[in-house]
Amino acid sequence: MKIFNIALKENHIFILATTVLIILLYGYGSLSFTGFFSIQVFLNLLIDNAYLIIVATGMAFVIITGGIDLSVGAFVAFISMVSATLLEIGFNAYLVIILSLLIGVLFGGFQGYLISQFDLHPWIVTLAGMFLARGASFLISTESIVITNETYSDLSSAKLPIVGGGYLSIGAIIALLLVVIAIFMAKYTKFGRNVYAIGGNISSARLMGLPVRKTTILVYMFSGFCSALGGFVFTLYMLSGYGLHLLGMEMDAIAACVIGGILLTGGFGYLIGPMLGVLSMGTIQTIIMFQGTLSSWWTKIAVGFLLFIFIVLQRLVVLNRRRREKKFSKEIKGKPDTESFAANS
Repeated sequence: MKIFNIALKENHIFILATTVLIILLYGYGSLSFTGFFSIQVFLNLLIDNAYLIIVATGMAFVIITGGIDLSVGAFVAFISMVSATLLEIGFNAYLVIILSLLIGVLFGGFQGYLISQFDLHPWIVTLAGMFLARGASFLISTESIVITNETYSDLSSAKLPIVGGGYLSIGAIIALLLVVIAIFMAKYTKFGRNVYAIGGNISSARLMGLPVRKTTILVYMFSGFCSALGGFVFTLYMLSGYGLHLLGMEMDAIAACVIGGILLTGGFGYLIGPMLGVLSMGTIQTIIMFQGTLSSWWTKIAVGFLLFIFIVLQRLVVLNRRRREKKFSKEIKGKPDTESFAANS
């Protein structure tokens, strides 16, 4: 029971650390700047970073399997270009949304198929996908395309009133719903159990008869879907399409996962973690914005420092877990076989 209690604390240490970080950052901002401590400032963290929460949630499933998806940022930009182009030539807005999501599923599934079928490294496949999506964006147009579609404009300006005088955008609501669905998928579905099993030990997963290839394809399909959904939300947020949108955003998604407690080695992580990671990064950005004199690049410096801390924390927890497992294994081997002794006597 003692070992179980220690494991329970380890399993929650990353979420607790990220939550405490958000509280400290928000507390500092509230004490330092007038107007920081308000419901709308907090809700703006969700509104401004809704697309990143969605993409990071899809990325989390990929990382838990032991993979990576470097194409997400470029694909969000590609979806913004596709959406803007189709809308401006007169396509129905809802048809554009469906087509965007379908493209995301197919794109992600194709990457997953290449990785699982030909045993290719995810870094190589998704790096190629990143170049492909970014290049395709510029094939459509090298200029920014402004969206004037009435439906998209209405969705962009739509607000859901919240108790306390605040409001949420459509994108923020979609992001929150996706996080809830992702948590359910990870904890209560066979697919979620397979994802963690593959990330824990892919060889053992194969020996257990788990559908490793199928699960890998489904994971990248889900990541592609989240990228397309994030692209739709980002397009609503910006009301434009541009091939240079979100350069390097895939690194922000990975950083959010790491800060949220998703182990880069795979097999562990809670799906609420990426959202907490995004909120902590967004809080830092908001503090710098309220401060007014610092460059926005200080956000990157602060996030880099946080990444270093959380990676070290992850390593310490993993080493402690391995040390305890070795000790437990030695204790088991060192115990006398009492049943055999009784039989022989």
